[in-house]
Amino acid sequence: IGALYLTADGNTVHRGVEFGVVSGSARSILVAERICLNFMQRMSGIATATAAMVAAAAGHKAKILDTRKTAPGLRLLDKWAVALGGGTPHRMGLFDMMMIKDNHIAAAGGISQAVAAAESYIQQHQLNDVEIEVETRNLDEVQQVLSILDSGKAPHVTRVMLDNMTTRDPSCPGGVDVSLLKQAVAHIGGKVETEGSGNVTLESVAEIASSGVHYISVGALTHSVKALDISLNVVTL
Repeated sequence: IGALYLTADGNTVHRGVEFGVVSGSARSILVAERICLNFMQRMSGIATATAAMVAAAAGHKAKILDTRKTAPGLRLLDKWAVALGGGTPHRMGLFDMMMIKDNHIAAAGGISQAVAAAESYIQQHQLNDVEIEVETRNLDEVQQVLSILDSGKAPHVTRVMLDNMTTRDPSCPGGVDVSLLKQAVAHIGGKVETEGSGNVTLESVAEIASSGVHYISVGALTHSVKALDISLNVVTL
């Protein structure tokens, strides 16, 4: 089978455009058709959704991140599609960055205990390049992280996730109230990076970005993807 692509990865296409030609025996083409289209449709859907989200947040410093909420076995392709759409792939696996989430905090007995355990593990295994992100859900938890940072006991904590600090409110711009998120960003004051998460949609992302967060993570880019409609039509010669 031979393939000739008439456009490049990351370029935009519109309904009805022909962007590639496959040549070879009908048998070989038809055997490969469905699996190739499945990959192309899923990746194109992810890239399209990502590009729309990036465009909606334009004008602010926030970068659009994906998450590890990918299809089993397809993480590399899902994250590649996010990159093609202009997003920023975040954490290919647990080894890229330690993320201390609510369940870790609950299991450890608190934020300070969870951070201490993570720092201890990094030291024991000499993983000095590994960074730590801590999830927070309110201003009290944000203050706990800041206190740990001020104590000098968390040298690897470089980012705070501000999870679900936006609430749905149809009366607010973008349909979300980001007042708590803005308070959290102001309270952190640039000491570490900030990541907004939760209630992120095309309608709300610009308002969330206006809070001043460095990153906005969007699990829906990969876990709720709408496949692009791509088809292959056979022409005999």
